[in-house]
Amino acid sequence: MWKYVALLLVFPVFLVSVTPIQAQNLDNRVYSLGVGDRLRVIVFGEDNLSGEFEIGSQGSINLPLIGDVLAEGGTIDELEDRVEARLAEGYLINPRVSIEVMNYRPFYILGEVNVPGSYTYVNGMTVLNAVAMAGGFTYRADEDDIQLSRPGSETALEVRLDTPLLPGDIIRVEERFF
Repeated sequence: MWKYVALLLVFPVFLVSVTPIQAQNLDNRVYSLGVGDRLRVIVFGEDNLSGEFEIGSQGSINLPLIGDVLAEGGTIDELEDRVEARLAEGYLINPRVSIEVMNYRPFYILGEVNVPGSYTYVNGMTVLNAVAMAGGFTYRADEDDIQLSRPGSETALEVRLDTPLLPGDIIRVEERFF
């Protein structure tokens, strides 16, 4: 018994309140579409116009009958409106279109992780999930110096492991110096 008391005096125990990290789920209605996103387009009553399409390098999707429709930078609601308007221009009477994101564009992780590269984004991801997907930190990693760049932003932000990710994010884990 006394040896445990002595250990507590040498190695004090701190009680810490731990709250679970809540990653933010991506709301597809406000999500800004980008190159590499894969979409399912459904034109009601027109199976031959429906299908899966990827946003190409020019920022648009190529749909049957109407051709290229700009998708990059807009929301799903805006893209649905564009497609409906184009289909109403002499192709269909009162078209109804539904669009959903099938696969998000990848995120990237660089620097002091075991397997840097491009990874498939999963809704609700955090920086910690990304590091785990990349095989964890290397022995040289500075776990307190993680930079995050978002598409369209010119500055990188220093972030924590519980920071939510978005598709297209670029994470850089810096090297620590002794």
